[in-house]
Amino acid sequence: MDVEIWSDIACPWCYIGKRRFEAAQERFEHRDEVTVVWRSFELDPEAPAERQGSLAEHLADKYGMSVEQASASQAQLTETAAGEGLEFHFERARGGNTFAGHRLVHLAHAHGLQDAMKERLLRAYFSEGELMSDPATLVRLGTEVGLPGDEIEQMLSGETYTSEVRDDERTAAALGISAVPTFVVDRALGASGAHPPEALLELLREGWSRRPLTTVAADGEACDADGC
Repeated sequence: MDVEIWSDIACPWCYIGKRRFEAAQERFEHRDEVTVVWRSFELDPEAPAERQGSLAEHLADKYGMSVEQASASQAQLTETAAGEGLEFHFERARGGNTFAGHRLVHLAHAHGLQDAMKERLLRAYFSEGELMSDPATLVRLGTEVGLPGDEIEQMLSGETYTSEVRDDERTAAALGISAVPTFVVDRALGASGAHPPEALLELLREGWSRRPLTTVAADGEACDADGC
């Protein structure tokens, strides 16, 4: 069973949703038969390489609230994240474009390290204040999880995996995905939002129950619509 997860690196609910999905998957009876693929989604594709000002200031400006209200919202998110074993430090976070980070996740997929790369980028952004558009940072984080540094540098200096990121975003639009995280099972069943593990477990079970029958052997004698 295939599970595709559309998310952004700069999305706090995506990090929380990742932990909750992992908890659901751990309880899923057929977890060893689930393939998870991380798909790209940019919440702000027009973001500069690095945004000036704090995330609280940006949030206040974007939603027409005071900086104090934005900070209070971040404090609530930090508390929610702590309940999932995550450590958020919004005061350290450096907002900016995440496109290069998404390309790095695609490179990691080619090496069988996609989940580890996604995890490392989320932690770097929300806990460590790393800038997701900085090439040197991405090389360092990528090599930490086992990717070849020369491949990362080559990717960042060219257009490798640019089309893959754009394909993910076009697919998201075609599927009607406008918010993240969004979990899609076999392109037939989906759930948007960082739902509790119990709800995500039910999504997995429902997806499993809808799987098509697999034909073990197809070369025996049989009848079809044209007769026997």
